Amino acid sequence: MKDMFNDINLNNVNSTNQWAKEHLTELHDRSVVTAQTQTNGRGRLNRSWMDLGEGNLFLTFVLKPDLKYSSHFSNITQYLSVILCRILEKYEVAPQIKWPNDVLVNGKKIAGILAETSMSQNNFNGIVLGIGVNLNAKAESFKSIDKPATALNLEINREINLENFKTELCEEFFGQYDEFMGNGFLFIMDEYIKHACFLNKELTVAQINKNISGTAKGINEHGELVLAQQDKDIILDIGDIL
Repeated sequence: MKDMFNDINLNNVNSTNQWAKEHLTELHDRSVVTAQTQTNGRGRLNRSWMDLGEGNLFLTFVLKPDLKYSSHFSNITQYLSVILCRILEKYEVAPQIKWPNDVLVNGKKIAGILAETSMSQNNFNGIVLGIGVNLNAKAESFKSIDKPATALNLEINREINLENFKTELCEEFFGQYDEFMGNGFLFIMDEYIKHACFLNKELTVAQINKNISGTAKGINEHGELVLAQQDKDIILDIGDIL
């Protein structure tokens, strides 16, 4: 099944997303870039992603479909969050999704996802879609993190084979990637909502320059969060639940 993608394995990089962007012109569509360690991993809203050392997943998908931007790319991180949930369920844990794409196990973050679009003037060069998954870590490694986090080995009390996990994730991702690109968020909407842990709750969502509060009323057909306030509904296409 590895003929579904071009596998690139690196030793140490600042981040797999950054490396992929720097080499984007020479990388083929459906390349998968992984690194043993990364020194400057980043998450959404410029947050850092802590490197817990070897045995954890640092991976970037390089996507160049016909070198044309599709509106469905706005939901590509949500597609990946659903794919990750499918893989985690094989390890007999119950993953949840916090809008838009954080994946949690037992209320603790286990993965971070970040998509970045590369443009040259008005030309679309491609998407780099990065994911970091905590697979093997010690409990004390999380003491310096300001939000609840976990690793898969701590949840199931055994070491995780990194290569097997990576292969499962990539095969599942590319197995339905074309269908997702043809249908967009509607293709995963039911599965996404099934894993959602934020619906019908009072929330505050951080955006770049403001916070917005309300009740999480639902997710619409575009993957946007519908936040109900006293007299109106607000549609959010970007943000981070605090």
